[in-house]
Amino acid sequence: MERGLIVEIDLQAVSSNFRVIRQMTAGRPVIAVVKADAYGHGAVRVSKKLADDGVEYLAVAFMDEARQLRQAGIVLPIIVLFDTDVSQAFEYEVTPVAATMKTAVDLSREAERRGRQIKIHIKVDTGMGRFGFKAPVLKDISEISRLKGITIEGVMSHFSEADLSDRSFAHSQIHAFTKLRDELAASGLIIPLYHLANSAGVMALPESHFDAVRPGIMLYGSLPFASVSNHLPELKPVMSVKARMLSVRRLPAGTPISYGRTFVTSRESLIGVMAAGYADGFNRLFSNNAEVLVRGRRAPVVGRVCMDVTMIDVTDIEGVSESDDVIVIGSQGDESISAAELAQQSGTIPYEVMLSIGNRARRLYTGTEIGK
Repeated sequence: MERGLIVEIDLQAVSSNFRVIRQMTAGRPVIAVVKADAYGHGAVRVSKKLADDGVEYLAVAFMDEARQLRQAGIVLPIIVLFDTDVSQAFEYEVTPVAATMKTAVDLSREAERRGRQIKIHIKVDTGMGRFGFKAPVLKDISEISRLKGITIEGVMSHFSEADLSDRSFAHSQIHAFTKLRDELAASGLIIPLYHLANSAGVMALPESHFDAVRPGIMLYGSLPFASVSNHLPELKPVMSVKARMLSVRRLPAGTPISYGRTFVTSRESLIGVMAAGYADGFNRLFSNNAEVLVRGRRAPVVGRVCMDVTMIDVTDIEGVSESDDVIVIGSQGDESISAAELAQQSGTIPYEVMLSIGNRARRLYTGTEIGK
């Protein structure tokens, strides 16, 4: 028996979510964010599916992620958001993001040395405080535009809180970005792609769509918002997660379960043991604090999550056996559990839940031709 969780990735759901993005943004170019192994969904397979669907760009964080995509035969333009390795930018034929003058100058010198031209995007900090040129930046971008071997294809920034219900600061970022675009245009510098909108921007701030959008989490069927509005689009979850039942035991009242005796049965109970624990990305914070699905019914996690296994109370579920699947994320019968629900239970965000599980589990892909 293989250990741990089994993740099923529905690539048709990726396609469906991509179409939703297209509709919401009036057909603007999409920069699909597939960093961190496509948020635990598998960057190569997701990127190939998006390429088939007609996505214009991919975005990753680091050069080794771009290398993996290139070695898999993916030829789409790849924007590398954070990595400043100049030689690898040319080696993998990617579009680096320049967040400092030094990076832009280094890219120019390497382009001259190689006798080549390279497209870059420029990162402007409108309020994230992480990377980028700080205002006023007109002089800096104008200077970069005159560097040899450099073509400025895009200017980008990043929202810090577009996912909050109070979007006043997000609007101030949009205003700053719009002002910069207008100033650059007035100076005679025409740049094809201005992009700011992440998933929250795509959904809630149409004025942030500019020339291209940069969705991440919504591609994978999860919402970036803590509160859900009836006006949000219908996204299809891409990831479902299950585990095997290792054991089902009937235990008397007063039996302590797992380390530390944090749960003691108050009645005669049927306790199942699923073959996954915190080593598999099922967070220890789910101890006595989450539910899973068995036979279409919710079963609470009881006791502390262990390294390799987790106990669940299946007393009220009829017909449970050791051959049953345990659904961690997904639907069964009329019930469903989302990454967002697990995130809320553990005080984090769906991104972390997907990554923690998806990057450790065995993945099975559906919704595409075998081997594609």
